[in-house]
Amino acid sequence: MLLPPAAFLVLFCYIPLAGNIAAFKDYNIFEGLWASRWAGSRHFAEAFRSVEFRYALRNTLLLNAGDLLFSFPAPILLAVTLMELRGSKLRKATQFILFLPHFFSMVIVAGIVYQVFSGTGLINAALAALGIPRVGFLGTPALWMVVYWVSGVWKGTGYGMIIYLAALTAVDPALGEAAAIDGAGRWKRVTRITLPVIRPTIVTLLILNLGGVLSIGFDRPYLLGNVLVSDVSNVISTHVYAVGMQAGRFDFATAIGLFQSAVGIVMVACANLFARRLGEEGIV
Repeated sequence: MLLPPAAFLVLFCYIPLAGNIAAFKDYNIFEGLWASRWAGSRHFAEAFRSVEFRYALRNTLLLNAGDLLFSFPAPILLAVTLMELRGSKLRKATQFILFLPHFFSMVIVAGIVYQVFSGTGLINAALAALGIPRVGFLGTPALWMVVYWVSGVWKGTGYGMIIYLAALTAVDPALGEAAAIDGAGRWKRVTRITLPVIRPTIVTLLILNLGGVLSIGFDRPYLLGNVLVSDVSNVISTHVYAVGMQAGRFDFATAIGLFQSAVGIVMVACANLFARRLGEEGIV
């Protein structure tokens, strides 16, 4: 049973790591990867001198920081709230509705966002009907970032909620009943019993999220972005696409990707070390 996933990891995760050597070469598609001339660290130096890369790096950090701020605590709050619901039917229906957006592709999510927040979308149509000026949600950089974060919360919160609901099954109901008999309110039971039980899960997922501080998906910023907000929507993934796929500079794009991976490893190691210093188990 372990053979298929092990073979998948070796073929599609470990063997392709050899392609990172392109970051240190002047890759020529006709000469091949191994026959191409060595370039040393020239591509990395060029990346840090590039104004476009610095802007993409800044936007990636900004958007990921917002995702971490809003998207990380949202599933925790929802999971704890669902556990406090008394009716099982209401809990299951709410859980299904919240988990449903996870199955939508980002193309569908982007279409819904445009239908709701565009200049002729539902919100602006309602504002126009009330005689209120239209708001450029997708054309104003600050408002576009809010829409970006909201769409991420809406799509990803349900999946994270399932993880925390699974962790909450370890909470012994007898502890809550004993605390209620001793006079503890609902807030005290959540903060003193529920959250401490799922704290290892919270720490583990936080470490993994911090490891992706420079890794950002391509689909969401690419599909939601436009020329009016390119100053904030152009991130590392879209920059790599423009440089690597459209301009054909595979070596330069590989260097940027390798830089992302290196920073991610360092962030995971630092976050894991900090968690162990606080007494948590961490991930290793």
